[in-house]
Amino acid sequence: MFIHIGNDNVIRSSDVIAIIDYQLISSSTIMEELMTESLQAKKVAGPTEDAKSVMITKEMIYYSTLSVSTLKKRSSMISTISKLDDFSDEIKESDTEEA
Repeated sequence: MFIHIGNDNVIRSSDVIAIIDYQLISSSTIMEELMTESLQAKKVAGPTEDAKSVMITKEMIYYSTLSVSTLKKRSSMISTISKLDDFSDEIKESDTEEA
């Protein structure tokens, strides 16, 4: 499944490692180092202006203008949807039987 994280970025939900509040980056030297190294390696996407959250994936780091809670809700919806039973084959079979 995929998550739309704003700013024309869509990522695979299985690649998500962490969703962090943007304000917390400056309070951690480890996070600042990670962001600096990622910027130098050109593995950062998204707008730094108006950023509310940071999405860390296996390959990239994404700035997002969406809040952590919004991204969490979107990822939770995907988890819920993936747990639903798939009855599409049964619907197709009943449609062909009626015809």
